[in-house]
Amino acid sequence: MISIINYRAATNSAGEEFFLLQVMGGVESVISQETGRAYLTARKATVSTTFDEPTCQSLIGTKLPGGIEKVETEPYAYTIEATGEEIQLSHRYVYNPNLQSMEEAVNERAQNLALV
Repeated sequence: MISIINYRAATNSAGEEFFLLQVMGGVESVISQETGRAYLTARKATVSTTFDEPTCQSLIGTKLPGGIEKVETEPYAYTIEATGEEIQLSHRYVYNPNLQSMEEAVNERAQNLALV
């Protein structure tokens, strides 16, 4: 499951305004490549919409099925807002409505077994 946590306005190539929803997956444990220590994080992505601003505002907190997956891309420069440091990335995160978390897969399997 993912949650809608925010929204923002954007402009398309024709100069028309539209809104993006920011979505966030569940908490996951990651091992730092620099320190080797575990820390908690959550994947975030943005999703285009056809909604107006009041609708986007009302959707904050809504939960949706699916998950956020890492997709490899061509390398690009990214600036870390907090530090101003520019780094190279070769991935982005995208919302996949068909992606199940391990917990969702186990629950679905248990429900299917209960029906037999």
